Amino acid sequence: ASTASATAAQAAAAPQPATPPGQQDPDAIRRTALAFLQQQVAGLPGKTTATVAAAFPRGLAACTTLEPFLPTGARLWGRTTVGVRCAGERPWTVYLQAKVAVQATYYVAARQIAPGEPLTAADLVARDGDLTVLPLAVITDPAQAVGATALARISAGLPLRQDMLKSAASVSAGQTVRVVAAGPGFTISAEGSALANAAPGQSVRVRMAAGQIVTAIVKDAGTVEIPL
Repeated sequence: ASTASATAAQAAAAPQPATPPGQQDPDAIRRTALAFLQQQVAGLPGKTTATVAAAFPRGLAACTTLEPFLPTGARLWGRTTVGVRCAGERPWTVYLQAKVAVQATYYVAARQIAPGEPLTAADLVARDGDLTVLPLAVITDPAQAVGATALARISAGLPLRQDMLKSAASVSAGQTVRVVAAGPGFTISAEGSALANAAPGQSVRVRMAAGQIVTAIVKDAGTVEIPL
């Protein structure tokens, strides 16, 4: 039994075989993908952490220039995918599972808030966490919430989202707004009905009096603008 144990221990301690000559080192693929991901997320707010799962391709031709890329539809947020390709004489492409975590401050409701009730700074409680597992519209700046009113009942402890609130300069679904289209030397305006809630700078669909639907940008509480 002791001999068998010693043999097993020796086998476990033995170095893993090197990548066969002429074949691509899998760990070099992972390192390339990780360096690319870290560079891409450097500008995100908060403290970012990028991880890439190990790659286990077999028989790929060795490559002198590895080209990392973000596949179509992949996002630098939460669980994602990173591609690495070789454009040499024997081209290949592999995809690795990755994750981007963004640790930052967000805000939750300090108490239950009734519909139509305005929020004050005392109604916000700061929390630290991974924004990638929270709704995209989560409040990360108190200025996004203070002075706004709740569109529906908000439970205590619930992460606050921009779509839960109506700021003084927002438009609400069903609200009559002035739709403006401006160009060199002219301005046209008409009334329409907003089809969704939206804050300044956000796009919103508006149903015009004749029935057609246009997409405009919110300027203030009663005005939206069609970009020309």
